[in-house]
Amino acid sequence: MGLETILLLGALMFLAALLYASVGHAGASGYLAAMALFGVAPLVMKPTALLLNVLVASIASLKYLRAGCFSRELFWPVALAAVPMAFLGGLVTLPPAAYKPMLGVVLLYSAWRFLARPVPESAEVQRPALPWLLMAGAGIGLLSGLTGVGGGIFLSPLALFLAWGRVREVSGVAALFILVNSLAGLAGFFTRHGVVVPEGFPLWAAAVVAGGWLGAELGSRRLQVATLQKVLAAVLVVAGGKMLLAV
Repeated sequence: MGLETILLLGALMFLAALLYASVGHAGASGYLAAMALFGVAPLVMKPTALLLNVLVASIASLKYLRAGCFSRELFWPVALAAVPMAFLGGLVTLPPAAYKPMLGVVLLYSAWRFLARPVPESAEVQRPALPWLLMAGAGIGLLSGLTGVGGGIFLSPLALFLAWGRVREVSGVAALFILVNSLAGLAGFFTRHGVVVPEGFPLWAAAVVAGGWLGAELGSRRLQVATLQKVLAAVLVVAGGKMLLAV
């Protein structure tokens, strides 16, 4: 891989980290899309995206927790169910043709609903029963391990549309959820394939750390809720389009 390609990928990853971290996400689908554009080997893409996810999600988690944007009651059930399933998903490599179109349509529909019916910060929170949280966590964890994403793009719209938490609260939960999910998926992948890291990783890591820090700062403290909702809709459109175009 040439230096020019490494630098261009670094710039794209910085932008992805900034946008995604502003809503508590870590940007894996953006990193995967960027690497796909430059022909990075599939075996390298998945662990690279998860490693970058860990860096950005760590920053986002810290900032959202410090800002008081978190819910233990929502986080622990989904995380406990997701982690073992993400590990199992990391062990498996499946062809994307079956599930990427479906996920792309679901994410685009979620973005449309999010813009059509904004979720007010004062909306009444309706915590679901424990079995529903466990089932949601298990399903998202498996999808995360299989695709190489952290799961925030699945958890955030589900939690917001079902009123499981307020916007900033869900963003904080999503950040820590992505962190533990990405670590579990990495463990599964490395168990099966060993440690795989591309030559441009140090530069990309620095780029996403900078972008993730700035995005998390904006999302946790400075952006208005209405702005956060629009940004999250944009994230879902990007992620959904990427999954449809990657087929």
